[in-house]
Amino acid sequence: MLSSIRFRSQAAALCAGLLLATTGCNDFLEEDNRSTLTSANYFTNATQAQSFVDGLYNRLRIMNTDVGYGESIWIGLELMALHATTLGQSFNNSQLINQNIDPANPYFSNMWNLAYNSIAAANLAIERIPNVSMDETQKKALLGQAYFIRAFQYYHLVRLYGDVPLITTPVDGTSPSLYPSRTPQADVYNLIIADLQAAEQAGLPAVDRTGRISQGAVKALLSSVYLTTAGYPLQIKANYQKAADKAAELIDANQYPLFSNYISLHNNADKNQGEFILQAQYAFGIATNAISAQVIPYFVGISRYNDEFGALIPTPGFYNTHEQGDLRAQEQQFYFSKYPSIKTPGQTVNFGTQALYKYFQVESALGNGVGDENWTLLRMPEVMLIYAEAINEASAATPKAYEQINKIRARAKLPALSGLSQAQFREAVWKERYHELAYENKAYFDIQRTRQTYDVANNRFVNVVGFKGEVGPAFQEKYLLWGIPSAEINNNKNLTQNPGW
Repeated sequence: MLSSIRFRSQAAALCAGLLLATTGCNDFLEEDNRSTLTSANYFTNATQAQSFVDGLYNRLRIMNTDVGYGESIWIGLELMALHATTLGQSFNNSQLINQNIDPANPYFSNMWNLAYNSIAAANLAIERIPNVSMDETQKKALLGQAYFIRAFQYYHLVRLYGDVPLITTPVDGTSPSLYPSRTPQADVYNLIIADLQAAEQAGLPAVDRTGRISQGAVKALLSSVYLTTAGYPLQIKANYQKAADKAAELIDANQYPLFSNYISLHNNADKNQGEFILQAQYAFGIATNAISAQVIPYFVGISRYNDEFGALIPTPGFYNTHEQGDLRAQEQQFYFSKYPSIKTPGQTVNFGTQALYKYFQVESALGNGVGDENWTLLRMPEVMLIYAEAINEASAATPKAYEQINKIRARAKLPALSGLSQAQFREAVWKERYHELAYENKAYFDIQRTRQTYDVANNRFVNVVGFKGEVGPAFQEKYLLWGIPSAEINNNKNLTQNPGW
């Protein structure tokens, strides 16, 4: 139930801990010498406020939360984008591919619960920190981070479920929001934008290379929100210009240079560097994940991971849409089709398909077998493509718009684009998003806001509803949104279900 989730999250957030934190929660409790700690007596000094906000960063790991064997939320989003399949043993993944999933599925409930847990914790910070006696500059920055995290979670909820309950204050047993109803999407987006605008004015650093939220992250997310609201379902066309303007601020600042090679996207040495604007943080001994193991074909024996899941495998048709000479499609760039055996020296294992080298973490695969690569939430190529798409929709493609897409293509060893019509440039940007941002949880959200999908067999974009891709049945309209979790519907008579679910 939504209300009980919020109660649990407020307590759990007190000892959330964080990779970035300077002191652990246990150390702090010993230091403060309290045997019991509640939200009522927690926010009494700057150290507590800082520790609490540090704990909020754990919530940015939401996309890598396991749902089941070979199943995590990021994988579920990619399977719904029609350009991936699974070769492993996964009941829930197969349900997504075959579009016979129901609202009781843990994919839907886990995402809902985790996001609202995070929102509850952020609400607590936003309410209590203003009353803490502490340095005002630090206070403002802490609030800015809390606003960002609340906006981040609502941005995922509103895109996935449509109208969702809008909770902005802590909830207890007497709160009118104990059994909330759904709030129109436009109002949810208004809060998201307001939160990000507040975060933008919070005095955060322009760039942060330690994994913390920066002005760059705020501007990047805000440009994405504006682009989304310019498309379906809100179709606020004026927001194309706003998306372009916000993206241009980051482009003009030139503080997130593109990496010179693609290995930097998934190695430890380049975490939080270069083009990375914001990543969810992982480190061995503190927080780990199975991303690398999930993308290796099913038990091919090329790593020291306990499992090689085969959970997410690109479809051959999508892989074949890369232009001739595209560096990203070459071996051990974004993809790989073979790798040395970990068991038999001198033997190479051929997969028989293309797997995602983009997420293959060499350090852990050949080392201790425990993955700790960061999960990228925002990186500069997305911002560059947001600018290119948005300015093209607001007016027409400008030299600056061509410059953004052509920089990405130049790194991929592809020729520059020029002289395209507005429609041609639109599709060129969409294709570039599919190829550059492949399997980064962008494609399904692009389908939602454009109502178009990539017809890989004919290298064109078509209406997604009724389209039959390489795997699964024709796309059903109801899958433009996720089902509201059955448990929430059952426990809260004020909630209604999405159409078709």
